[in-house]
Amino acid sequence: LTYYTPDYETKDTDILAAFRVTPQPGVPPEEAGAAVAAESSTGTWTTVWTDGLTSLDRYKGRCYHIEPVAGEESQFIAYVAYPLDLFEEGSVTNLFTSIVGNVFGFKALRALRLEDLRIPPAYVKTFQGPPHGIQVERDKLNKYGRPLLGCTIKPKLGLSAKNYGRAVYECL
Repeated sequence: LTYYTPDYETKDTDILAAFRVTPQPGVPPEEAGAAVAAESSTGTWTTVWTDGLTSLDRYKGRCYHIEPVAGEESQFIAYVAYPLDLFEEGSVTNLFTSIVGNVFGFKALRALRLEDLRIPPAYVKTFQGPPHGIQVERDKLNKYGRPLLGCTIKPKLGLSAKNYGRAVYECL
């Protein structure tokens, strides 16, 4: 399978990602972009026997365009298209684990950053959304006129029950 396909025409249903890639010395930008597309979709570092059980071409991510970043040496934007069939419907966790999970430790790259992501309406519609609106949440919390923020109390361990309760109360 080749993951660099400059002749690929994106579809309205594709999830499109733009990655800023800095390849390791000697790695061509097309190879770096293909590596990102592979690692974040159907590719693996070794041949596995299950590859023959399905047509991976249907599910693979495709690096369809590479362009240099103006004013930055050895940095490129790699554009990758992912088919919707690659993702679980209504799951942000699955979406981001697939696209930005394991790929950041890839050895062919010195640096990698997700710059932009286009999620098509066909995928957005698979999310149920909240069971009720913001007004119900504000009424439950009796909090109005300010943003509602979620947080993790730090430190996670070591606070007495009294101090933990105080920290939680201050967050409300």
